Amino acid sequence: MRVTGGKSIYGAAVGILMLDARFPRIPGDMGNATTWPFPVHYKIVRSATPDRVVRGGAEGLLDVFVAAARELVDDGVDGITTNCGFLSLFQQELADAVGVPVATSSLMQVAQVNRLLPKGRRTGILTISGSTLTPLHLEKAGVPDGTPLGTTEGGREFTRAILGNELELDVDAAREDNVEAARALVAANPALGALVLECTNMVPYAADIRAATGLPVFSIETFVRWFQAALVPRTY
Repeated sequence: MRVTGGKSIYGAAVGILMLDARFPRIPGDMGNATTWPFPVHYKIVRSATPDRVVRGGAEGLLDVFVAAARELVDDGVDGITTNCGFLSLFQQELADAVGVPVATSSLMQVAQVNRLLPKGRRTGILTISGSTLTPLHLEKAGVPDGTPLGTTEGGREFTRAILGNELELDVDAAREDNVEAARALVAANPALGALVLECTNMVPYAADIRAATGLPVFSIETFVRWFQAALVPRTY
């Protein structure tokens, strides 16, 4: 048998651009490697803090994200994603710059999920920061106009700890924030048929949200599993 080289790293088809953060990443979090049933390759984008990306609109960070994405491709990944849904802002620029498929944001699932639902039902978005998730973020991700939006802002733990990059996280309180925000979103929009979690740090609570609302829950985990399955199809 003969094989061909050309990459520095093999077996990790998905490269993940990581924000520069130190808050706890529990199992289920995109930045916890045990979350994935397949190998991934991480690249930290220095200076891209959660606050700067989510509340600061990622201003001035495009070039460093492009450079980091190119490094991932040079290392050998076949596709790139990110660990913040707000990076939908850079979707087209990153795809154009690296020449491999790019899936920046869980929000890119919204239009697709809508097509799965019965007539009269639509998808709602749960975000970590409703006050700074702008129409431009949604437009760049292809989210239909008028999509209902809920947020964990105003809760006692999740948004503050993540965006504040705190070194401790009360997991039970964070779970409660996510469940309460999801319930409020559904109560305000009874025609919802599914939820998409914008924030990659919400994944550990997806099952709780599903149980509390009775709705299918799509997240960066569902998106990247689908993405990776196309990059590395199963052999039968």
